[in-house]
Amino acid sequence: MIDLMAIAKTEAAGDDLFGLLGGLLEPADITPNGYPEAVVWKGGNFVGDINPVAHSLTDAYALLGTIAAIDILGLPFYAVPMWSQYRQDTELESLGWFGNMPCTSIKWSTAGDAYVRDKNGNRTVVLGKSGNAPLRTQAGVYCNVRPYGCITVVRCMPCLPYSQDKSKFTVTDRGIIHSEMNTPGVQMAYANRLFLRLVHETGSLGRVAMKPTQAMEDGINAGLHAWLLKGTKFETGRKYAVDPYEEHKERIDYIINLLPSDFKDGMENWGGKIEQHISDTNYGLLVWDLIEKRDTIVLATDLDGDRLTDLLADISDPLRSFGAKVAKHVGKEVSASELWKGMGYTTGNGRDMTSVMYRMDGPPIHEQTLGSADAMLLRLLDGDESVGGTKQPYDPRIHFVLIRDAYLDANPGNTQLREWLDAALDTFDTVYSGDRPGFLKGYSLLKDAIVPWGGKK
Repeated sequence: MIDLMAIAKTEAAGDDLFGLLGGLLEPADITPNGYPEAVVWKGGNFVGDINPVAHSLTDAYALLGTIAAIDILGLPFYAVPMWSQYRQDTELESLGWFGNMPCTSIKWSTAGDAYVRDKNGNRTVVLGKSGNAPLRTQAGVYCNVRPYGCITVVRCMPCLPYSQDKSKFTVTDRGIIHSEMNTPGVQMAYANRLFLRLVHETGSLGRVAMKPTQAMEDGINAGLHAWLLKGTKFETGRKYAVDPYEEHKERIDYIINLLPSDFKDGMENWGGKIEQHISDTNYGLLVWDLIEKRDTIVLATDLDGDRLTDLLADISDPLRSFGAKVAKHVGKEVSASELWKGMGYTTGNGRDMTSVMYRMDGPPIHEQTLGSADAMLLRLLDGDESVGGTKQPYDPRIHFVLIRDAYLDANPGNTQLREWLDAALDTFDTVYSGDRPGFLKGYSLLKDAIVPWGGKK
């Protein structure tokens, strides 16, 4: 058994967390591409023909939940130290280590700003906040795919209509705000191609959410999309009024010339249905898609894609509540959640929404955010996770779900692994049925109930 409370106390006190975790794990036999001096640990049981996954050891329950889950499951893994103080101490280089690991990876984030010590020992907000933006840059991430229910959102990254370079951000003495557009066009092309491949392979309806007539960056993005459609079997229903490729041809051709010569090979056989909409329109359309259970894939910029995934995460609760009100109005007392399930809907409240970042080079990175991880950790340290019965203890199920997704992604076609992971998740659900145990108690129960990979306790 690992002393999880000792890890939590060490992190909270700002003590030697690096030394504590380094004592639990051993140095790995691999290094990230381009970072021979990187710190990488390994653990679990390296038995059987299975590809390991890399974990980011970040903060609060993202750290504690990961340590508990990987110890319970015993799967072979690599781990990169990435908690906020360590990110600060390495001046974000540890993000480059993790972002260039040559294997499928899992990145956890904790929402909000983390306070750390700078080189002078003063309290400051950590460099890079959650680390997501600089990680994406260093890892060559070109899009984030978020499936939820019948809808999958492909977020082109970074693809932001504002600058993340503070040195280029100005406000003139006339109050005019200026910032540079800074999206790598090549990454736009990769995101567009992935979107079309997903539409082709799944048979889902493809929706494009851009503003090519209002934003130059979206004009380039839509133009790349239009160029990729040429010579394929895709059918386009609603189309943008002006062909954005022809409108921005000279600029877009600069980007096309940077792509591999075989970039469109095979796309002549791709097909499906595409609808091109101004991005705002997709908010209403996706609500209809969700209600009608229409399989849909939407391509959006990072900014609009983030809003669309927020919509998907938040809309199901109001729809359930409205359904219950309608039922009550016609004289029926129903359980909104049971009604929802009975009608075939599967979305919850967004906490179970997974996310996968695709890299220009290398396997994808599975990511998840714990919104209240810091507050929950404080409750554990205070000795009252339920806050006098007003709260429930932390539910670590998402760790097991994310680990399952990542290992199956890293080991396609491995039926033995899939069956073992499914059985482990079933065991978890049995242990956590009824009253939810406290985090430490739950860890102990799961350790007893789950036989780890390789059969070594």
